[in-house]
Amino acid sequence: MTEFRGEPTAAGKRFAIVVSRFNIVVTDRLLAGARACLNQHGVDDDHIDVVSVPGAWELPAAAQLAARRGGYAAIVAIGCVVRGGTPHFDFVAAAATEGLGRVCLEEGVPIALGVLTTDDAEQALARAGGAHGNKGWDAALAALELADLRARMVS
Repeated sequence: MTEFRGEPTAAGKRFAIVVSRFNIVVTDRLLAGARACLNQHGVDDDHIDVVSVPGAWELPAAAQLAARRGGYAAIVAIGCVVRGGTPHFDFVAAAATEGLGRVCLEEGVPIALGVLTTDDAEQALARAGGAHGNKGWDAALAALELADLRARMVS
């Protein structure tokens, strides 16, 4: 039996981080976590491109542009959608996550999901470097593993 498992290695790989500016207090912290993870695992800042977009709705389009630009081992998508009093939350969260999944499969570039969907700002901050860790870090770690897995299986 052959088992494939990606390792969080980065030697010579480039990464893109697409990040939403909406709820910037949260997304800035997630971005910092993602960059710190990539740096700690050997990715130099000059091998990380950050693509900033207005909100989570725009993340799939930006991820697709990054994938089509080429040269990225993986993409990290970062955003924060906080539930409000209208169904807007459901539409944006679903469109962002489904769109990112579709881009990942269609373009063949791994995309790690670092988009928070929370009931309130307190929950979001707890997941952006607070009591529940930093989900930007976690998404970047997943991107590293996916990039390595892709290299092992496609080469």
